[in-house]
Order: sequence, then structure tokens, then C-alpha cells
Amino acid sequence: MNVQINIPAEFVQCLEGQRAHFEANRFPDHAQRVADLKSLVRMVADNREQLVEAVNRDYGCRSRFETLFAEIAVTLDGLRSAIKQLNKWMKPQKRHIDPLQLPLAKARLIPQPIGVVGVVVPWNFPIAMAMHPLTCIFAAGNSAMVKMSENSNHLAQLLRQLTPRYFPQGKLAFFADGGGHGPAFTALPFDHIFFTGSSATGSAVMANAARNLTPVTLELGGKSPAVVAPDFAIETAAQRILWAKMFNAGQVCTSVDYLFVPEGQVQAFITAAKAYVARHYPDINRGDYTAIIDQRAYDRLQASLADAQSKGARIVPLLENQKPDATRRIMAPHIVLNPSEAMDVMQREIFGPILPIKTYKTREEVVAYINSHPRPLAFYAYTRDRDLADWYIYNTLSGGVTINDSLLHVGVHSLPFGGIGNSGMGHYHGYEGFLAFSKLRPVLYQGPIRGINMLLPPYGKLADRVVNLLIGMKS
Repeated sequence: MNVQINIPAEFVQCLEGQRAHFEANRFPDHAQRVADLKSLVRMVADNREQLVEAVNRDYGCRSRFETLFAEIAVTLDGLRSAIKQLNKWMKPQKRHIDPLQLPLAKARLIPQPIGVVGVVVPWNFPIAMAMHPLTCIFAAGNSAMVKMSENSNHLAQLLRQLTPRYFPQGKLAFFADGGGHGPAFTALPFDHIFFTGSSATGSAVMANAARNLTPVTLELGGKSPAVVAPDFAIETAAQRILWAKMFNAGQVCTSVDYLFVPEGQVQAFITAAKAYVARHYPDINRGDYTAIIDQRAYDRLQASLADAQSKGARIVPLLENQKPDATRRIMAPHIVLNPSEAMDVMQREIFGPILPIKTYKTREEVVAYINSHPRPLAFYAYTRDRDLADWYIYNTLSGGVTINDSLLHVGVHSLPFGGIGNSGMGHYHGYEGFLAFSKLRPVLYQGPIRGINMLLPPYGKLADRVVNLLIGMKS
């Protein structure tokens, strides 16, 4: 059944303006694309303090360092990398042609801009999750309309103020959320939709896009597992996993969502985890640790802990001798022991500082469990044994992998980022991002000799000999 969606006039007018802008220059040259990317660099670099403060206001308490590191620095690094690589990305690719079939002909793949891209940005890393796809979109020569999250209103308003100083609206426009703008935005007939968010919302976005046959890139989430092998130092594993779990208070789509620890090593892991928290967060309320985004999310996380405890789990708080400020939604990290499938923490992505731990005896147990669940966005294996690491890689499937650490593959611009199955579809970052927003247009240049003339009707012995030759060549 078709559902009528009311689309705001500002969306329609902006899309029409961006289409006109694109039609006026359907293939921006290298210099123009570099200029656009440099304008993004200036927009972020010139206004970094305002951007950091806007995100802090949206969160209530967002670690300044985490915003500077994960949003500003990584964004600028990605933009500068794209500028350096762009000339190579834009070059047509040569493709082989059998000279006996098409003598003296040439084949090329020419990357061309696709048009206007709609970008839907999540709240957890709102600067980076807007700028990373824009880097790829502009590198490919397109225009973009960007809708921010309802939890990023201060940032959305700031970006709406800043953008006209750097770009015409025909190239880039930002929109705040609210009033049902999400479904209306993705119902627009874009040339491509890029969405980052939950699997449930991703399904709705895909359904909206299907009405216009709009291709989509979906960067979703899921329950990303980690496994510590018996050969890996449990203290080191605890430090690296807790760093990832507490970064942005666990509100990261590639965070470790649950952990496998060898039987007999759980208490050692807990001891090391508590030591990590005590050492690196001596005052969890002072600003180094990020708040949960809103009261609804905070209440959901607290309810998940209560649910796990009521169903038999042992809850281990990692914060000792400190009281988190609940009025500011500062939530202490917790470990959940003996988690079962009936618990909320094992049913859906946690997106907070809660870490369920399962024990195992054999590597086959780990792989069997992971493969019996939807494919995750990330997978983390801690082992010094290269063969074991490879075994885990080749016997599981996820969006990306980091060995002996967590999260870090996301920040490597030469690696594509993207999920699979329930965790998403499509890739971006770097060259793969450039391809995601380009049409690799196949072009055949016919040579001076047209071999197909030997196969024109009426078909005779020559045509038979040629086709038999071709069949024989392929057999």
C-alpha cells in the first residue's frame, strides 16, 4: 500500500536548484573538485571551535578531545587525502579487448558524477558523518542535500549558517530534523541516498528510495563482537577494549558490542578493566567522558542493565569510589556476565558503555555463535597467532576487521567502510567512496576495422567459420 508523504516545499525547491546547478556543469574538472574539497577544509578548520561547542551543547557533555580527534582531525585528514588522490581517481580506466573480436578498438571506464545526493546524518559523530560522505560526493563531482539528526539541532543550525559562506545552495545545503522531515527527505527523487543509522530506519529509507528507484548506501550498526584468544595478554586486551567501549560512552556503531573471553580469564579481564577506568577516568564527571545523548537513551540503557540482572546476569560496575552525575546523563561502564539470548543486551545493539562477556572453550564455539546471528558491522580478534587471526577472518563475515585493537580500521582512509546484510550495504571512504558516488560509464571506441562485418546476414560459410572459431576459442 502506498503511503502519502508530505514533502516540505523547501526540500523540493532545494532539489530543483541543485539539479539546475548540476545541469549547468555536469562534469566538474579536477580543479573545480579540488576547490570544493578545499572549501570543505576551510569550513571545518575555520569554525572548529564553534563546531565543537555545538556538538557539546547537543550532547550536554561531549568530550572536547573526542570531538577534535574523531570528528575534526579525522575529517580534515580524509579531505586532504582525497585532494592528493583525486587526479588518479578521476582518470579513465583501460579495459582489455580481444583484438580478434574487435580489432583496434579501445574500451574505457569513465567515472562520471551522478547528480544530487541526499545524505542522512546520525547524531553520534555528526560532523564526521556529514563530512566523510561529502568528501566522496564532492570528489566525484556531485551536489548534496544533508539532513541532520533531531539530536543535533545546535549543530544543524550552525551548519545552516556557515554553509552559504563557502558554497552556493546549488552545491550544498543542510537541513535540521523535526516534524517528520526524515521520511519526507528520503522520499525525494535523489540520484543516490546515503544513510547512516539503525537497521530499522535503514529499512524504511530503502523502502522510500525504492519508490523512485534511487540507489542507496546504508551504513547501519549491529552487534559487533570481539574475541580474546588464549595467547593474547588479557590486561592489554582489557585496556584496548575498554578504550573503545568508553570512547563516546560506547555510542559508536563499530564499538565492541559483546566479548568472548577464554574460560578462566574473566576475573583477570575485570580486574584489568577496573584498573583502566580508575587510571584514565579519575573524575568521570569532569568532561573527558561523554554523556549519553538524551534521557530516552539513558533510560533505555539503565533498563537494559535491570533486564539483564532480572534474568540472571551478574552486573559488574567498573567505576569504583565515584558517583556519575545522572542529571547530566553520565553513565558508568558496566560488564554483564552470564548473558543469555533472552536479555535485551544480547538482542539489539547496545550503543552505550555496557559490555556483555561470554566465555568459550574452542574457537569453533565463537564462530558458530557469531555466524548464527546477523552479520555485524565490525569484528575484532585479539591474538598474536597470525594463522588464528586469519582463521577468524575467513570463517566469519563482517563489515570490517581490526586485529589486536578495536575501532581503528574506521579511521584508515585507504580502507573502504561499509557493512553487509543487516549492518548495511555499499562502501565509502577513499577511492571506494569516490566510486560509490560515480557512474563508472563503460565506453567502447570502435576501431578503423569493423570485424562484425564478417557476420552480417545473409549468413554463409564465412559467418559459420567465424562463429565456430569464436566458440572454440571460448571452450
